[in-house]
Amino acid sequence: MSVIKRPGAFILLASGLSFGGSWRGALVDLRCFESEEHNVNPGDSLTYVDRNRSWEIRFCAPRLKSKSFAFVDADGLSFRLDPDGNRKAAELVRKTGKRDLFQVVVNGEKNGNKLMVDSIAASN
Repeated sequence: MSVIKRPGAFILLASGLSFGGSWRGALVDLRCFESEEHNVNPGDSLTYVDRNRSWEIRFCAPRLKSKSFAFVDADGLSFRLDPDGNRKAAELVRKTGKRDLFQVVVNGEKNGNKLMVDSIAASN
C-alpha cells in the first residue's frame, strides 16, 4: 500500500540506479580481463592494491575475434557492455584494427556495473 501512496519516492529511487553520460577509458576483451581479475593468490589480502591495472588493460586489449567487451574507466573501474555495445565495439575493433591500448569514448547509460551503449568511438 505504501508504494501506491508514494509513487514519487519509488520513481526517484528507480531513477537513481542509472545515469547517462560520456566516458573516456580503455576497451578490453571481457573474458581475458575477468580472467586476470580472478587470477590472484588466495592468501593475498591486498589484491586490489597489488593489481597492475595498466598491464591488465594492455594484456587484454581486444582482438579482431573478441565478442564480449568491458570498458575500464580512469579510476580502474570496469563495466560490461550491453549486447548492442558489444556489437558496436566489435565493429569498431574490426574497423580500427588491433592496438596495444584501445582508448575509447563511450556515450550511453550506466546501470550498476553495465554500460548501455549509445555510441562508441576510438580516442587518442
